[in-house]
Amino acid sequence: MTPVAQTPRTLFDKIWAQHVVMQRDDGQSLLYVDRHLVQDGSAPAFQMLRARGLPVRRPDLAFATPDHYVPTGSRDLGHIADPEKRAMAQALQDDSAAAGIRFFGLDDERQGIVHVVGPEQGLSLPGMLIVCGDSHTSTHGALGALAFGIGASEVAHVLATQTLWQRKPRTLRLTVDGRLGAGVGAKDLILAVIGRIGAAGATGHAIEYAGKAIRALSMEARMTVCNMSIEAGARAGMIAPDDTTFAWLAGRPHAPRGADWERALARWRALPGDAGAVFDREVRLHANDIAPMVTWGTSPEDVLPISGRVPDPADAADPEKAGAMRGALAYMGLAPGQPLSDVAVQRVFIGSCTNGRIEDLRSAAAVARGRRVAAGVEAWVVPGSGLVKQQAEAEGLDAVFREAGFQWRHAGCSMCLGTNGDQVAPGQRCASTSNRNFVGRQGPGARTHLMSPAMAAAAAVTGHLTDVRELMPA
Repeated sequence: MTPVAQTPRTLFDKIWAQHVVMQRDDGQSLLYVDRHLVQDGSAPAFQMLRARGLPVRRPDLAFATPDHYVPTGSRDLGHIADPEKRAMAQALQDDSAAAGIRFFGLDDERQGIVHVVGPEQGLSLPGMLIVCGDSHTSTHGALGALAFGIGASEVAHVLATQTLWQRKPRTLRLTVDGRLGAGVGAKDLILAVIGRIGAAGATGHAIEYAGKAIRALSMEARMTVCNMSIEAGARAGMIAPDDTTFAWLAGRPHAPRGADWERALARWRALPGDAGAVFDREVRLHANDIAPMVTWGTSPEDVLPISGRVPDPADAADPEKAGAMRGALAYMGLAPGQPLSDVAVQRVFIGSCTNGRIEDLRSAAAVARGRRVAAGVEAWVVPGSGLVKQQAEAEGLDAVFREAGFQWRHAGCSMCLGTNGDQVAPGQRCASTSNRNFVGRQGPGARTHLMSPAMAAAAAVTGHLTDVRELMPA
């Protein structure tokens, strides 16, 4: 009897199929969750379980660390000025202890932003389905996992059942061919993608990144790309695992070892999409066309090369778009036609789950070395985890930053979202390596320009948005 040929499947399709427990008539699937990452915004979910008298079903598959509300100027929760935020951070420690969930607190060098710590510890692995009550859970897709953020009631559902109801998204393959130029990195790449397809361009889709330029990225750079898939409207961002992935994971504290590692490798090598697998949509970019990027407005899609000028709403064909542009320019205090390189900054933030890893700090330090933060600029460097901080200090990067006039902080989300006291003052302009430039994101009235760590460091030492390539050796 002739065997029936199996339809070629994408990476996403393979992982989804492996996690379906059952399906409902309305098209939703009950998915088994391999890893549940928990942070200090999770207190309401634990309260929901207590109200119903339910235990945490699989504490061994969860992991918790405080990141959103923790202070970065010290390791003392007492320094959190907002009593509600302080209670949320304390609740995570108490809830984790009561449930038996692995917990990295402020007294643990492994503490940090959950999307930095998970991969760093080998808790995030290829083929897993990973969830967290934070939108940037897509970061973990860089390891060849299906990872996405969930709401408070869904966090409670996962805690109680280790499963989650979801509707299957469509698929989009985003291929980036060519090669990134000098001074151009992963942050520039993903900002260029968002500028191309828009902040809602991937709504309802899981993105799989492919192409020569993606394969050439380090693991940390891949995490930056997958992290900001959400800013393109995607449900998840993924990159198929390869030898770069496996080499990076080998020896991580919670990665498989010995014979288990060999068995895991065999499974992981079967995950990449099959030849001929069909995606619902296809988008292509060429890396050679990408320059250092900066945002000018109040959405990540408001982005241009640093050589560009602030756009004119009068040039927009759509009246609604023109109105949105006028509102963004009024908030940002910018004028149409203004060269982006003329825009002065007062604050610089290098950190976040997008760009708080060791490679990010190295690239910023390379620009800061031998230079000084410009007069009138306050610049911060916030490592993504205690271990990143420790490694940076071992490499002398902290000394480079301090000598240049940057503040060297403790690990946490910090100024990315400004819920922890780390804020940009009203009307101040911040060159930021974070992922969102929404109105008030970094504080009421704060004006945020997104860019890479190297570009942020260049802004710090010049006092204005600057093409980092101008500061690189000839």
